[in-house]
Amino acid sequence: MNRYPIPRRAVLLAGAAASAALAVPRASASAATAGATLQQPYASYWFPDSLPSGTPQPGVVWRSLKEWDPRTDPDVPFNTSAVPLAPRFAPPPPNSTAHTGQARISALAAFDHTSGNPAQGSPTADYYALTQWAYLDELVFWGGSSGEGLILAPNAPVIDAAHRNGVPVLGTVFLPPVAYGGDLRWTRDLVRRDASGAFPLADQMALVCATYGFDGWFVNAETDGGDAALASDMRDFVARLRSRGLRVTWYDAMTDTGQVNWQNQLDAANQDFFTAADSIFLNFDWDRAGLASSAHVAERLGRERYAVRAGVDVESNGWDTQVDWQAVVPTTGPAVLSYGFYRPEWTWTSLPQDQRSPAAFHDRDDRFWSGQRLDPTAPGGTSGWRPPASAVGDRSTVTGLPFATSFNTGHGLGWYENGTRLSDAPWNHLGLQDRLPARRWVVRTTAARPAVGFDFATAWRGGSSLLVSGALGAASTVELYSVRLPVSKDTVVDLVHRSDAQSGGVAVELAVALADPAAGAPYPFRYLPVGTLRAGGQGWTSTTLRLGRVLGAGHTVHALDVRLTGQGGAVRWRLGSLAVHDAAAGAPSRPGTPQITAALRGIDGTAALRLAWGRSAGPVRHYEVHQALPGGGRRFLGGTCQLATYLPELRREAGEPATRIEVRAVSELFDASAPASTQFTW
Repeated sequence: MNRYPIPRRAVLLAGAAASAALAVPRASASAATAGATLQQPYASYWFPDSLPSGTPQPGVVWRSLKEWDPRTDPDVPFNTSAVPLAPRFAPPPPNSTAHTGQARISALAAFDHTSGNPAQGSPTADYYALTQWAYLDELVFWGGSSGEGLILAPNAPVIDAAHRNGVPVLGTVFLPPVAYGGDLRWTRDLVRRDASGAFPLADQMALVCATYGFDGWFVNAETDGGDAALASDMRDFVARLRSRGLRVTWYDAMTDTGQVNWQNQLDAANQDFFTAADSIFLNFDWDRAGLASSAHVAERLGRERYAVRAGVDVESNGWDTQVDWQAVVPTTGPAVLSYGFYRPEWTWTSLPQDQRSPAAFHDRDDRFWSGQRLDPTAPGGTSGWRPPASAVGDRSTVTGLPFATSFNTGHGLGWYENGTRLSDAPWNHLGLQDRLPARRWVVRTTAARPAVGFDFATAWRGGSSLLVSGALGAASTVELYSVRLPVSKDTVVDLVHRSDAQSGGVAVELAVALADPAAGAPYPFRYLPVGTLRAGGQGWTSTTLRLGRVLGAGHTVHALDVRLTGQGGAVRWRLGSLAVHDAAAGAPSRPGTPQITAALRGIDGTAALRLAWGRSAGPVRHYEVHQALPGGGRRFLGGTCQLATYLPELRREAGEPATRIEVRAVSELFDASAPASTQFTW
């Protein structure tokens, strides 16, 4: 690819000790030295069939996809996604240069190295917690290496978060250059036909997608030395994947000769692979003429020009990357074609280690997607960077009731429920991420803009809240959600909000729009009073607005925002929860009884556990796992959309003989069921 997935072979060898640490839970490290192990479940990765010679590095397991059977794989329950791909719509863009129905964006993002992607989150907030789903058309779970495995399936948290926001997720097939350990036998293994002429591994890859619940594959064949017959088999292999209902993106590397020759455009040498796939991701050394020609070739082949994506490598320089944006998405006229980011997690990895707080990451990530001003209504800046908000319209999946958010980004420095901190441990799990505001951050005001962002110092639920801070010299409307929500006579909106101790007073209104504006114009709002919070701060306040009674039944809400008016002094106002619903459905039923399927005790009063339970009847957003504490109270241990989770560090309390572990099902409105429980005996 002229750019290679992590880790490169040299990095893998140099980092063997780190890889080993990933394979053993910290709680069991001392026991592991005596020969005991409890493997944390990770995202699945394989070689097509034959394995490398020698011995894998510590923490790496070599597997053959040809031999894989989901019925005997103990990690399947941890890796199976639970959220279907949501439909979405495109509201009018907030500026005049962004368009809907034209250029689309894909992203090739590595959340960890190939053998180190935890299947169920991990006990750190230092994680690429991607939230900018509104601009993405496709996410590729990037990875693969000759020392670990060449076929990487995405983990369940990433699939669930992406699907909740309407974004398809692809696994990666990476056949590396010979210089990086590639071997042409692996390419031949992948596309080998059986006696009937079919492709057994294409069917295995379809089985992986069906088992884990993701959408298809990004195929990157960069091992040189093939011939035209191998290229023909590869083309037919890609067509077979697509015929199984999978989404397939082809990377511009192998040509119809079987040799690797990056074309940097769509042309006669790679068009057969493009027609076999859904889309093509062009190598990075394209030019303006080549992209214009690619658009015409796609249309001549009867395909949409926006199925061609120009690669933009941001791994090293992020928003300082030099890009000829006029060649892809000119500021006037229609987009030429689509584009794709290679390694946008630069916003995370480029942060100095001592500055990698969740809030710092989101500030940088919002700048990458929204622009230097953090204002999608005016997303330009002083540099040459054209953020996605300037070219591509955002999209939303908020199209039905109930809808609720606690502004949980999928990682945090602690865990809160109803404003109470139930864990002091950092965590990440993107499956717990809420649908979040897309337009970071549109603020309509005639005075100076306040700062808006996710904050991790306190929360109503999850790990974060929405914080608005600064002087409010005039009423300020903060845009939150573009929606399509029907209003009945019973529809209500619940808000939970607070002001910090150092805040001035603030009057809060809910801003509701019943129609769309023209592109670039503000929504036509009606403002409904929520209440006034006095200066000096107060605790979380819950307010219910009877939207159906105020607006009348039969309307459709198009936008849900808030308007803040200062009452003297700078404000620090937090929104902890926003929910829209008709009659509350109540809590889900109790889950099935949890079972400890594997355990490993440490010598330090901790244990690592694998836990599984039965599905709760009816709709469930996710499950939460708590430790019952002696004398009352609970400690949050983790959450997941799956029916199994891995607990890396259960801590024994006060010499108790056994610890009760409780599992609750949680609804879309965050109502929790009665607990199902089991005990772990020390």
